[in-house]
Amino acid sequence: WAKAEKAAEAKAAAPVIPSVAEVAHDGFGSDFANRLQKNAKHLAKWAKRRGIQNYRVYDADLTEYAVAIDVYATPERHVHLQEYAPPKSIDPVHAEKRLRAALAYTCEVLEVPPDRLHFKVRRAQKGTAQYQRLASQGAGVNIVEHDVMLEVNFTDYLDTGVFLDHRPIRLRIQQAAAGKRFLNLFCYTGAATAHAAVGGAVTSVSVDLSNTYLEWAERNLRLNGFKRVDAERRASADNPHRLFRADCLAWLEEQAAKARPPQFDLIFCDPPTFSNSKKMEDTLDIQRDHVTLLARSFRLLAPGGVLLFSTNRRKFELETEALAALGMQVRDITAETLDEDFKRPPPAHRAYEITHL
Repeated sequence: WAKAEKAAEAKAAAPVIPSVAEVAHDGFGSDFANRLQKNAKHLAKWAKRRGIQNYRVYDADLTEYAVAIDVYATPERHVHLQEYAPPKSIDPVHAEKRLRAALAYTCEVLEVPPDRLHFKVRRAQKGTAQYQRLASQGAGVNIVEHDVMLEVNFTDYLDTGVFLDHRPIRLRIQQAAAGKRFLNLFCYTGAATAHAAVGGAVTSVSVDLSNTYLEWAERNLRLNGFKRVDAERRASADNPHRLFRADCLAWLEEQAAKARPPQFDLIFCDPPTFSNSKKMEDTLDIQRDHVTLLARSFRLLAPGGVLLFSTNRRKFELETEALAALGMQVRDITAETLDEDFKRPPPAHRAYEITHL
C-alpha cells in the first residue's frame, strides 16, 4: 500500500470502538483476530531479536480486512490503524461491520486501550494532500529507532512523521555516514538526517518545501544533541547541519550551476510520487521526471559517493539506459531494504543504489 499513492483522511473524532463481544455477536472478525494474533506473535519475536520497537504488524493480509496496523513504543504502546477505503462495489454495511471488528480485535490482541489506538481512513488523493495538517489534537511523542530518537505525531497529520518501511534505509545511512557529507532531498521530517548525524556525518544539508517539516526535522536533530544552521549561514564545526526550504529540483539546478558545486558523499532522495504544490516551479511526476531529478542529484555526488533513491510509485520503471548514459551505475536494493514486517507484496517501496561508473 504505497504511501504516496494513497493519502489519509483522519476521522474528526476518535472512533467509538465496540467490545469484542459486540462484534462477535455480528459474526465478524474471528479470522482477522487469528491472523493478527499470529502476525503479532511472530513479529514481536523478530523485533525483539533485532532491537526494533516500531513496526508494521498487519498489512491487508486478508482482503476483506483492508487495514494497515503499525505498533509504536513511546514507551507506552500506541497503535496506528489505517483503513483503506473500500470500493463502492463493497456493501457499506458489511464494510462498516468489518471495520468495527478490526478496531475491537486490534485493541484486544495488541493489548492497547482505545485512547492509544489512532485511526485514519486512506483515500486516493493527489499532490501534497498527504502532507497537510489534519487537526491540532495532540503533541508529538518520541520513539527510538536504532539508537536515534525521533518525534512522531499520531493525530495531526496523514502520516506519523516516520515511514516505517524506510527503517532499513535509515540504518544503512547511519552505518555509512561516518566522516561523510550528507544530502537529504525531500527530507520530510528529517529522520534520515538524524540517523546520518548520529552515524557521524561531518555535515548535512536537508531540503524540503515545507517549513512545518523543516521545523520538525530541526526538533529531530535537537533530540539527538545536534543543532541547526540557518540557510544563510555557513556550516561550522559546532553547527554542521543545515536545513533549506526549497523546491528540490530548482535547488539542485541552482547548486549545479555554481562555479564550484557543493559535493556530497552520501545522498538520499525520496521524492513523492506526484506533487503540484503551489510553492514549486512546476509539477513533479516521479515516473516522468526521475531521470532529470537523478541527473541533477548526481552532479553533486562526489567521486566514490553513493546516491540512494527510493520511490513508492506502484508500477515504477527505472530508465536504466538513460541513467547509464549519464555515467551512473545502478543497483536495485529493494529486497535489501524491506524488513520482515514489509515482506508482503507488492513492495512498499523500490530502492536503488547509484554510484559513478
